[in-house]
Amino acid sequence: MTYPFFARKDIDGFFGLAIDNLVQLILIVSLCKMLCGMPDELIFGVILPGAAISILSGNFYYSWQARRLAISLQRDDVTALPYGINTVSLFAFIFFIMAPVYDDTRDPYMAWKIGMIACFLSGIVEMLGALIGSWLRRVTPRAALLSTLAGIAITFISMDFAFKIFDKPIIALFPLAFILVQYFSKVRFPLGLPGGLIAIGIGTGLAWIMGYMDNTSIVNKDDFFHFTPPLFCGGSMINLIQSKYLLQYISIIIPMGVFNVVGSLQNLESAEAAGDKYDTFPSLLTNGIGSVIASLFGSCFPTTIYIGHPGWKAIGARTGYSILNGLFVTIICLSGFITVILKIVPLEAGIGILLWIGVVIVAQAFQETPKHHAMAVAMGLFPAIAAWGLLMVESTLRSAETTLFMIGKDAFTNNLAIHGMISLERGFIFTSMILASISVFLIEKNFLMACIWSLGAAFLSFVGVIHAYELTPKGVVSVFGCGAASDFAIGYCSFAILFIAMHFYIHGNEQN
Repeated sequence: MTYPFFARKDIDGFFGLAIDNLVQLILIVSLCKMLCGMPDELIFGVILPGAAISILSGNFYYSWQARRLAISLQRDDVTALPYGINTVSLFAFIFFIMAPVYDDTRDPYMAWKIGMIACFLSGIVEMLGALIGSWLRRVTPRAALLSTLAGIAITFISMDFAFKIFDKPIIALFPLAFILVQYFSKVRFPLGLPGGLIAIGIGTGLAWIMGYMDNTSIVNKDDFFHFTPPLFCGGSMINLIQSKYLLQYISIIIPMGVFNVVGSLQNLESAEAAGDKYDTFPSLLTNGIGSVIASLFGSCFPTTIYIGHPGWKAIGARTGYSILNGLFVTIICLSGFITVILKIVPLEAGIGILLWIGVVIVAQAFQETPKHHAMAVAMGLFPAIAAWGLLMVESTLRSAETTLFMIGKDAFTNNLAIHGMISLERGFIFTSMILASISVFLIEKNFLMACIWSLGAAFLSFVGVIHAYELTPKGVVSVFGCGAASDFAIGYCSFAILFIAMHFYIHGNEQN
């Protein structure tokens, strides 16, 4: 069997994935400047080229992996796993590791080096997670894995991009219409033009015609072709292995690595539900290797298997979109071309694709699990909704030049159970899986497994992986250690007591 490197729909897949990656790169540039005081020569000369190496190698591997699967199964509809920078780790490392180090030392290079070490250790955790990934997939119900993704998709993906679309309806709604016609109605446009390409073209044209774009500095010679090759920076980490900052923030680094492993497992399960079953071990191992490579070449940000495989598959993307994305990210990172793109193409022109991706993932969570598990899927949505709601609250308070720390969480007691929202947000991916898993086993009357998952939740609460938090001037931070969230540990133990009692009660009645 021959399997082409590129399919026509790979163009649409490329635009969606490239926009998502572009957003991550923009966040890196802006946040590293604002919060960590990093100069342009560090961001554009070291961090972005390092990120490019990991993204290029990972995209090429997952494209090759998909081609091998397609040829072995004699199928022409296999889609590569999407891959890029981990958004959650990006925020966690900047806000809770790099920014505090910079505030303490006023040294952007120290913040950068600690960030590199954090990325390196996160990659090591991901590689170790590959050893037990297959087992985790076997013991975790599909509803638990897909429900977590659905919660993230409906909030952090679909909702955020829906707001951006309706914030600028003049330039965003018409492109969205083309995307909806293309993917909901499955209509082929004249000349076979991809809907995503048409949407971006029309959105860009509308933005310029309606005066949304600034034409005073479209082309700046300083933006073009400042080729910066990747620079090996592994030696910069050696002297800081025993740094007090590394020991201080290891409680964030390790859980984030575990978080990335779980997220990748969920995305692998999502891909299998869509029809593409990839081996767990090599997929997770490559994911971890990508983060390690990124750190050795100066990046502070782990890479990951992205959410959204079912959406790219539904679009018709195969393996070429992954190759195109890797090449695109590499070119703009090594050349500093990001600023030029932002001056020409508005993000609103293409974010309708990402809105649709989120819709597909939410639908999949209900369609690809047993019908009677639908309530478990719904149960698993709440932690992600709480996480998104807390983000909205904090963003609103920052706009008002205040924080939760300044006004105190008790100020919300009468109108909003802010303690519950924050507690549900801490470690929300794990909490989502736990609540959905418990619900599945209760539906199946498997009280023993429901008890085991409840005890797991009690342990994670007791050590602070879920629910434990502290309000600080920098925001809400997790608290780790014995008894970190003992009240939740007690609550989950009460779950376990009831469920094990029901287990023996049911078995006793069956024997009688």
